Amino acid sequence: MSEDGPAPLPAHRKRNGPRAPQWLRPAILYVLLAVAAYQLSGWLFHNLRGFLGLLFLAWLLSITLEPVVDWLERHGLRRGAATGLVLFGLLAFAVGFVALFGTLLAEQLGQLLKALPDALTAVTEWANRVFDTNFTTGPELLRLTPETVRDLVQRFTPGVLGVVSSVVGVVFQAMTMLLFVFYMSAEGPAMRRTISSWFPARQQRVISTVWEISVEKAGGYVVSRLILGAVSAVGTGIFLMIIGVPYWLPLALWTGIVSQFVPTLGTYLAIALPAIIAAANQPIDGLWVVLFGTAYQQVENYVLHPRITSKTVSIHPAVAFGSVIVGASLFGAIGALVSVPVVAVLQALVETYGRRYELVIDTGDTDAAAVPGPEPGDG
Repeated sequence: MSEDGPAPLPAHRKRNGPRAPQWLRPAILYVLLAVAAYQLSGWLFHNLRGFLGLLFLAWLLSITLEPVVDWLERHGLRRGAATGLVLFGLLAFAVGFVALFGTLLAEQLGQLLKALPDALTAVTEWANRVFDTNFTTGPELLRLTPETVRDLVQRFTPGVLGVVSSVVGVVFQAMTMLLFVFYMSAEGPAMRRTISSWFPARQQRVISTVWEISVEKAGGYVVSRLILGAVSAVGTGIFLMIIGVPYWLPLALWTGIVSQFVPTLGTYLAIALPAIIAAANQPIDGLWVVLFGTAYQQVENYVLHPRITSKTVSIHPAVAFGSVIVGASLFGAIGALVSVPVVAVLQALVETYGRRYELVIDTGDTDAAAVPGPEPGDG
């Protein structure tokens, strides 16, 4: 046995020291790639979220139109022609509405904006006088005269060129959305077959189920909201016109849209503005508007809503309200519009593929002592 001790390390081991693990370099590379992918996806989302929101809205409208397009296709029309006919009918309805009520709506809306500060002041003074309160409407609102409105418009609008460019931009976005709606609806079955062909047979059945649920739940949700909104607007408009409330047309449209497309708070916001305007004209009219809104809400909740929305999904108000906030934060106004139908689809998918288990322990009011414990000797 040698007394010289262990053999000296080679020269390259002395210079370099202990070697790094073999997994370190690939791990660093993967981390850098993940960070780069995250940054790139964030940049793309930030720059394309308007376009993505437009795609979501086009998808929502396309699946809303799909039942009507399918019906026309079953009765002999080609799918492209059926889609074009449905879109033409919608455009014709919009043009006809503007031709019949556009001038009246513009006049009443302008008068309503001018009269709103005075109406709030009158209602506040009446409430202070009747209930012995000391509410104020705020100096900024009381100074909202036609001159200040004109100054604000001139301050926040970028001139004629800016207005023209804004109008052109809105028209371009509308045409782009209609183009996507047409292709998504006309080529819907072909898109489904193309996407399904990328997956094996088992996943193809899942894709077909997801597609059917999306059409039934999200499309049905939008159709039901539109029907309920139209009924609410027509009923409110007729009632306001009968009792002599001014600006009945914009107030009716406000009620129909807000009551159906603003979750949780929409019902109260929808009736608040007509009640304020009516009370400013005659305090008793404000009371009649509130009574009408309350009665109509009961009829809608117990008669109209169950029949119209029987095939759509029921969403908890808190979930709907939260989805609108998230959608508006991500995609703006378009996100707020499409958020609830998207959540309806997700909830329907969870109900379809999710699994529930029977509760072993009742978490309600049952006394915990009543739950039997383990028998002696069970270990």
